[in-house]
Amino acid sequence: MSKKWRTAISWHFDHEAYVRGYKLADIIGNLSFTEAIYLVLKGELPTEKEKKMLDAIFVSLVEHSIAPPSVIAARAVASGGNSLHVGVGAGVLAFGEAHGGALEGAMKFLQENVDRNPEEVVKEFLDKKIRIPGYGHRYYKEYDPRSKRMFEIAKVIGFFGKYCRFAEEVEKAIEKIKGKKLVMNVDGAIAAIVSEMGFDYRLGKGFFIIGRIPGLVAHTYEELVMEKPFSKRLDEEKEVEYLGNKPRELPESFKNRN
Repeated sequence: MSKKWRTAISWHFDHEAYVRGYKLADIIGNLSFTEAIYLVLKGELPTEKEKKMLDAIFVSLVEHSIAPPSVIAARAVASGGNSLHVGVGAGVLAFGEAHGGALEGAMKFLQENVDRNPEEVVKEFLDKKIRIPGYGHRYYKEYDPRSKRMFEIAKVIGFFGKYCRFAEEVEKAIEKIKGKKLVMNVDGAIAAIVSEMGFDYRLGKGFFIIGRIPGLVAHTYEELVMEKPFSKRLDEEKEVEYLGNKPRELPESFKNRN
C-alpha cells in the first residue's frame, strides 16, 4: 500500500540531504542556481546548452517595469505595513491569464497542435472564438524584442526546432486569416523553447514565477525603504470616478430598528 505523500525530488539518507539523488553538500558551490533549478524540475543535470538556454529564459522574465498587476499588488500590500514576504506573495497571487499565465496555455497549445497545419489550427481557434495564448501585446505591435532575442539565442544554442517554427507559422497565419498582426509575445517564445527542451506544459506558470520573483523582491524592498507606509492610497478626487448613487436618505422603515 502506497503512503499518503510521495516524492522523487529529495530525501534524507543517513541524515544527509539529497536532491534528485545528489548529495546537497556536493551540489552547493558546484551547481549554478539555474542548474539546480533544472535539476529539481527535470530530475537530471542539464547540459551546458540547456543551462545557457534556461538562464536566458529566466533573465528575460526577471523584470518588466512597475506597471504590471503583480508589481502594483506587491507594492500596495507592502505599503499597507506588511513585510517583504507578504508583498512578494501578493505579487505572485496577481499572476493570471492576462499576466504570466499565458505561458502554460501557450505550451499546451503548441504541444497539442505542433504536428498540424498552422493555418488550419488558427482558423479552428478563430472560428470558435478561442484566444490563442502567446500572441498579442498591449505595447509591442511589430514584434516583441524579448521574443526576437530569445529565438536568436535558441538558434545559436540549438533549441530552435519544430515548436519554434510552428510558433512562427502561427503568427503568420493569424495575420493572414485575421487581417491583423498579433505579435508572438515572450510567453509564446518561451513556450516554444521550453517545449523544445522537453518540459511539460503544466510547468508553464512555474517558469514565469521563478523568473519574476527577483523583480518582485526588488520592488517590494524598494517600496519598504523608499516610501512611507500607506503611500499607495488613491486620490479619490483625481483618480477615481464614482458611478454609484448620489447621497440619499435611509427609508423610515429601516430606521430605529433597535
